[in-house]
Amino acid sequence: MTAVNDDSFTNWKNREEIAESMIPIIGKLHREQDVTVLLHSRSLVNKSVVSILKTHRFARQIAGTELSVTETMPFLQALTTLDLGPSQIDIALLAETYRTDDRGLSVEEFTAEAVAGATGENKIERRESRDVVLYGFGRIGRLVARLLIEKAGSGNGLRLRAIVVRGGGDQDIVKRASLLRRDSIHGQFQGTITVDEANSKIIANGNEIKVIYSDDPTSVDYTAYGINDAILIDNTGKWRDRAGLSKHLRPGIAKVVLTAPGKGDVPNVVHGVNHDMIKPDDQILSCASCTTNAIVPPLKAMADEYGVLRGHVETIHSFTNDQNLLDNYHNSDRRGRSAPLNMVITETGAASAVAKALPDLKATITGSSIRVPVPDVSIAILSLQLGRETTRQEVLDHLRDVSLTSPLKRQIDFTTAPDAVSSDFIGSRHASIVDAGPTKVEGDNAILYLWYDNEFGYSCQVIRVVQHVSGVEYPTYPAPAV
Repeated sequence: MTAVNDDSFTNWKNREEIAESMIPIIGKLHREQDVTVLLHSRSLVNKSVVSILKTHRFARQIAGTELSVTETMPFLQALTTLDLGPSQIDIALLAETYRTDDRGLSVEEFTAEAVAGATGENKIERRESRDVVLYGFGRIGRLVARLLIEKAGSGNGLRLRAIVVRGGGDQDIVKRASLLRRDSIHGQFQGTITVDEANSKIIANGNEIKVIYSDDPTSVDYTAYGINDAILIDNTGKWRDRAGLSKHLRPGIAKVVLTAPGKGDVPNVVHGVNHDMIKPDDQILSCASCTTNAIVPPLKAMADEYGVLRGHVETIHSFTNDQNLLDNYHNSDRRGRSAPLNMVITETGAASAVAKALPDLKATITGSSIRVPVPDVSIAILSLQLGRETTRQEVLDHLRDVSLTSPLKRQIDFTTAPDAVSSDFIGSRHASIVDAGPTKVEGDNAILYLWYDNEFGYSCQVIRVVQHVSGVEYPTYPAPAV
């Protein structure tokens, strides 16, 4: 028994050493060449040794077998020999596709071929950073801020320049910085935050963020703060139609992105599904709702493979800030009852929003929602009548493949963990996670269980849309299967 334990410990120490040597390579590629190294769509930038090892181990939940750093390290080393341009490169996919390649190529030859679109004359130029303004600084605003600061490490891409909030009392900026620094659900901010009260600035990991106080979007001239051609992200939800959101199109602001379902003719965008329909001259966009983002990608994956005749989605949703802590008056039915003490039946607009994101889907999708006493992570139960009969195993194999190699791999994750519960998915960067265990299929009827971090996962989708419209959404290699 001692020998076995020693062997396991020695193996762990060896893998620790390899993971430790990966960190400077990953960091240098990111800083100097704007290359983000991924592992099954999960970024390895700024990750610790243990985090890198855990991400490799997690591969068994989606790919069926654990991935070792001994397998991926040669591909990472091969990347350092190439003249790479801005891109995202998934070393897990490199390792797995190489394993099935029978041409006898070396790791270096195979890697150079797989990422050829990001090298030499094919590589795209590093773009100037694009200014971003956050209008509102609530739950979604602060998570989007964390993501923007995290992604500013290369000095390119998106740059958070300002947040706009209503004026508060004494030490307003200090309290807002504190809420950015510490979060009861998502933990500590990864980095340092200081406050410059005299100049109304929050400095996060070296990023100077101006805090602008205003109750009226039409009163702000952003060029006065050196902000130009910016993308403004409205996470207040106060204005949801074109007329209201157009108030943000002030000097310095070029585009407005809403973090709530848009009304009227405002396009509702679910990244990975319909973001390609955004036109260069579109100035006002919506990222739809967290639930719409959770159900539309797997719905598309099922419709593309099996056809969908009709469906119903039931969302078991964590409570949100628009509910009351204790029973009190509320404009909406039932939402006035205490959120931490009750399950609350309410409506969801996610089903009707499907038509905007998937206009070619002719199926009728209905929906309803129950708010429950957890602060984050929800689950959507998607019941579908398919266009043909299938089996449970076929559906699971299809969704696993979609999560690994398709253009939807950043939206759809997959887990086979038999004991997974909601809190396990806090911090997930995917729009939804297919839970294989409870999936039910009988003939042409399928029931999918889709977890989603309705705060952080949704914020990641918002960032992807902003990256796309700003022109800093870099290509991923190896290219996903279409």
